[in-house]
Amino acid sequence: MSLINIKIIVPFLLVIGLTFLNIGCIDKSKNTNHANKSTIVYPSEVIPFMHNWRILLGDGTRSDTLDNFQKDQFFFVEIEDNTKWVVYKTPNSGITSKTSNNTRTELGEKRHWIPEVGGKLTGTLKVQHVSTTGDARVPSSYSVVIGQIHSEEGHKNEPLKIFYKKFPGHTKGSVFWNYEINTEGDNSGRWDVSTAVWGTNWAVLGTSKDRYPDEPEDGIALGEEFRYEINVYKGIMHLTFSSKGHETKRFEKNLLKSDFSKKENIPKQVLKVYESRNREGIERDSAYAGEIQIFKQGAYNQANGKSTKSETYNGDIKTQYAHGSYAEVWFKEATVGFGTVPDSINLEKL
Repeated sequence: MSLINIKIIVPFLLVIGLTFLNIGCIDKSKNTNHANKSTIVYPSEVIPFMHNWRILLGDGTRSDTLDNFQKDQFFFVEIEDNTKWVVYKTPNSGITSKTSNNTRTELGEKRHWIPEVGGKLTGTLKVQHVSTTGDARVPSSYSVVIGQIHSEEGHKNEPLKIFYKKFPGHTKGSVFWNYEINTEGDNSGRWDVSTAVWGTNWAVLGTSKDRYPDEPEDGIALGEEFRYEINVYKGIMHLTFSSKGHETKRFEKNLLKSDFSKKENIPKQVLKVYESRNREGIERDSAYAGEIQIFKQGAYNQANGKSTKSETYNGDIKTQYAHGSYAEVWFKEATVGFGTVPDSINLEKL
């Protein structure tokens, strides 16, 4: 081969070699990125109703678009025994809404509805952790709200909050639901009345900051799965709670006609819980009739550094997580939509 041909061929071969080398590098980079992305399972892949919601996280992050959205340490997916769970986690102290001292990693429904039209929310879940510090004399200590109906006008009170609460040292905790009155006049006299599902209601308190009541025999342990259904149909709220090994519980509450429109109808439980706070308001006779509502679901931590005196480590989230100052709730199934005819209802009575 002549020297001239060698001078022509060698550069040509070098160019071809470098080209294949670059292509190989590019392909490798693409494959790596694709592999990384494929390992992420988004909450919207586990519970596909996420397009119906917006979210507020415990660090103040907000998002109105939840398809393919997640945030480590707050809103993400865990896989346990081949079951995928959507995790809602939030510290005792972080950034929250303007009207609350309590942080949340919680969904807020985009659709607005009134009780007469109704709506339905279900969730299958287990509570993995609640704050380990608080004041046993304060009803909301050591608890997390896992589902709500929240009014979007008027006083913006809550006709429903579903709680899980467990005192330190206890194996079993309690599930209960609260109804907050839609107060007649100003809202300074507002109060909640609490109904036990499994365990006790929130009025069963300790006698001092660290002296706890007896552990409930029929309670729910951390990590124990249960389900709730909130079905508002023609103004009546129907609640169903079920869990393997526990009695299924059902409740009804009229959201169009108050049970508490007179002073003499204020429950003794309320007078006891709010004795030192002078809250003896009455509810408007029409309760929440005609008032815009939304559902909420997730982990609304009831522990804070103010009312429950829970440890917050100066708001440092990493330190709070390391020392048990947080709430964590896992959902594997959930649905949201319009209210449906309850199984046991007699339509002629409505």
